[in-house]
Amino acid sequence: MNERLTITALGHEGDGIAETATGRIFVPFTLPGETIEADIGGERGQLIEVIEPSPDRIAAACRHFGVCGGCAVQHMAPAAYREWKRGLVTDAFAQRGIEVGVEPLVPLAPHTRRRAVFTVLKDHDGIALGFNRRDSHDVLKIEECPLLVPAIEKRLPELTLLAGAITERGKRARMTATSTDTGLDVSIDGGRKLGRRDFESLGQSAEGGPVARLTVGGNEVFASRVPELRTGTLVMYPAAGGFLQAAAPSEASLGDLVEASIGKVGPVVDLFSGIGTFTLRLARRFPVLAVEGDGELLKALDRSMRYSTGIRQVTTRKRDLFLNPMSPPELKPYKAVVFDPPRAGAKAQCEMLAKSTVPTIVAVSCNPATLARDARILIDGGYRLTRVTPVDQFLWSSHVEVVAAFEKG
Repeated sequence: MNERLTITALGHEGDGIAETATGRIFVPFTLPGETIEADIGGERGQLIEVIEPSPDRIAAACRHFGVCGGCAVQHMAPAAYREWKRGLVTDAFAQRGIEVGVEPLVPLAPHTRRRAVFTVLKDHDGIALGFNRRDSHDVLKIEECPLLVPAIEKRLPELTLLAGAITERGKRARMTATSTDTGLDVSIDGGRKLGRRDFESLGQSAEGGPVARLTVGGNEVFASRVPELRTGTLVMYPAAGGFLQAAAPSEASLGDLVEASIGKVGPVVDLFSGIGTFTLRLARRFPVLAVEGDGELLKALDRSMRYSTGIRQVTTRKRDLFLNPMSPPELKPYKAVVFDPPRAGAKAQCEMLAKSTVPTIVAVSCNPATLARDARILIDGGYRLTRVTPVDQFLWSSHVEVVAAFEKG
C-alpha cells in the first residue's frame, strides 16, 4: 500500500521514522523533514519517491548504495551525519540514567578502512566477491567501495580470482583482507581443502604480488612477506583473520584519547588487549599487563613486543575475562585500567572494577548500549564519568566507537 509520509526523526539504524495513526513506520534512505511516498508493509516502508527533500540530502558516494547491505546513510550531509552519530551515544547513556556532555564526533574520511570482510560465492554465473545485498543473503559483487583503502579497492579483481581458486562451487566462503605496510594479509574460511599442488601454485603466484600472506582454514599457505603495521618505533603483527581496528586514523584517535585519559600514572593493565593496540602505546611510558583470552592474538602481541623499540616491560596473561574477570585484589597494584571488549561489553569485569580502588578507568567500546550499561555499573560503584568521546570508525553506518574515562571518588 502506497502512502505519503512525513519523516520526523532518524532511528538508531539509520532509517527515517514517520509517526502515523497506526504507529511508527521505518523507511530506509530518508531524512528528517522530508515528505516521501513509500510502499508500506507493517511497520516498514520502501521508499518510492522523495517529494520534498531535506536540505541535508546529498548524492551518495557509491554506485552500490541502497542495494549493498553495508552503508545506511550515505545520503546525509556530513554535519547532520556527525550530529546523528553523537546522538546515538547521548541516547544510549540517557537510557541508563546517565546525563553526560558527549563531545563532538571524531570524524573519519572515506577510503580509510584497512580491513574488510567479504563474502565469496562461486556458482554457474562465476565468482561473486562482495557483501550481502540489503535485507538479503544474496551476495552483491562489488566493483567499488569508497570505504576501503585503495590498496584493497584497486585489488578487488585480483582478490576475486584468488577467491575463485580456493572456494568450492555452490558454497559460501569468507575472505578477510587487511592492508598492511608490507602488502595484503588475506585469510579465507570456508574454502575447499587444498592439496600439495594448490600450495605450490599459490606460492609461486605470490612472488611480487600484492598478497603478503595467505591463510586458508587457519593454515598458512604462503608468507612471501611478514604483514606489519608500523607506527614510529612500534610495530604490530596482525593475527591472520583476527581482530584489528578497522581504520588506522580511528585507531590513532582512540589511542590518543586513551593516553590523554590515563595521564601520567602507571602501571597499567590492558584488559581484552588483542594484539596490543593500546598496550604498546602505553608501554612507551609505563609497565603494562596485557590480558587477553585469544591465544593467537597474544602470540601476535608477543611478536610485536619483541620487535618494537622504546617500550617498557609488558607482561601478557591468557585469561577469559567473561568467565574469570580480574578481582579487586588483583587490580590493586595498578593505577589505571583500560578495557576494550567485544560488542557484548564487559559486565562481569565491570562488576569487579566497581569494587576496586583503581584510580582511573578508560573504557573503549564499539557498542554505546553495552558501554552505557557498564558505565552505570562503575558509577554505582563510586566512579565518576569525566569524559565521553565518540570516534567514527565505521563510516556511513550506525556503528560508532566510544572512549569513556572514569575516576574513583
